[in-house]
Amino acid sequence: MQTYQVCATFPNYERFGLCSQFQRAAVSIAANIAEGYRRTSLQEKLRFLNISQGSLEECRYYILLAHDLNYINEETYNILNVSIEESSRLLNSYYRGLKERNIL
Repeated sequence: MQTYQVCATFPNYERFGLCSQFQRAAVSIAANIAEGYRRTSLQEKLRFLNISQGSLEECRYYILLAHDLNYINEETYNILNVSIEESSRLLNSYYRGLKERNIL
């Protein structure tokens, strides 16, 4: 996972700060999608996808902060940002698709 590779380059004093938060948010994205997938009601599914979207936005902030603190360079920032944008598009499409089709 990109998050873990990037965090390995952060200063040691960020291990229990920014790294921990960033990694938890990144893991939360997929974990909430998986948990929502097995829910039986549409509202529950959408709630977990919404939580995933929130975690994705957290990650967006963490890469911006890491860049501002010079923990990552411009190239790494751009690579991560593209990954976040792509994930966001896919997650939003999945959310809209479920909502529009009322698929359980």
